[in-house]
Amino acid sequence: MVLFARPGRRRFLALSLAVFAAPGAIAAPPAAGLPELEDQARVGRARAYLMGLVNAMGRFTQTDAQGHITIGMVYLKRPGRARFEYDPPSGLVVAANGARVAVLNRRLGTLDAYPLAATPLGVLLSRDIRIDKGVEIGGVTVRPGGFAIIAHAAGKRGEGQISLDFSDTPLALTGWDITDAQGAVTKVRLSDFGPSKAMPNAFFELARPGGPAGGSSSP
Repeated sequence: MVLFARPGRRRFLALSLAVFAAPGAIAAPPAAGLPELEDQARVGRARAYLMGLVNAMGRFTQTDAQGHITIGMVYLKRPGRARFEYDPPSGLVVAANGARVAVLNRRLGTLDAYPLAATPLGVLLSRDIRIDKGVEIGGVTVRPGGFAIIAHAAGKRGEGQISLDFSDTPLALTGWDITDAQGAVTKVRLSDFGPSKAMPNAFFELARPGGPAGGSSSP
């Protein structure tokens, strides 16, 4: 899986999970950051929408920088928790439990965990994130039927960015693009994504196959 092949890319896992996990990951910016009132309004709408997604699930399609495509299911329980289940033959599961990001490879029987604080963009998964403390919005782009919000870690534009894509009517998250420090882009597109039943916290705790419950459970 190219997204996790190099240590330099693992940091962007936290960025992709940030879409779901932080209660204020997209907060209304100060007027100096986005001078256009229309852009400020779009960011405000996006934040309100994400705040309303307490429990949600859907399908995702991921395309990496080499054009490899993988698909699977994504689950979220805000704040702090998200889980990506890649369809076979991948065997990969990625989850955030509010304190760490874990990557489980069921085929190899391996489990790797990374403290959120150790990733440059792990701030996006914190519970008290604010746009003026750690995250900057680089701009808002408008396209037919929707818009995108570009964000990066404060003072670390060179380490990559995420572009969150939204449809306009109705307002909905449709996916995101992650650009790493080398300019490589990983695209994620969502389908059938929306509110779901609440999932137990244990669902977002991963363990090696044969270990404690959580790594192979389902909602």
